[in-house]
Amino acid sequence: MGMTSDDQAWVPEACTLPTVERPLRLAEFDDLFATALRDQQRLSPTALRWRLDKTAETTARELTGRESSCCSFLSFAFTEDGDGLRLDVQVPAAHVEVLDALAQRAAAGMAA
Repeated sequence: MGMTSDDQAWVPEACTLPTVERPLRLAEFDDLFATALRDQQRLSPTALRWRLDKTAETTARELTGRESSCCSFLSFAFTEDGDGLRLDVQVPAAHVEVLDALAQRAAAGMAA
């Protein structure tokens, strides 16, 4: 299955990940959303909050660590939240469309 224009939407020009690796990273996020995402809140145009299953913490930390190393404008902050894990994602105003696309993918993953 080829990449759609939607996939490209949240892979901004500032991303240093080689194009060949981008579908793999998208698939990893999709998998995380489908298996571990419990809730999503859009706190502001530039801030998104995910509640994840705690069992996914290692995966989520590893994945977001790799993501922020190639997309330096994306900021990820983890907070223990009762029996779950809160992950706050923030972007500068110039990259709101990246967060929009991530939020859409997350919502689609949760619904799947």
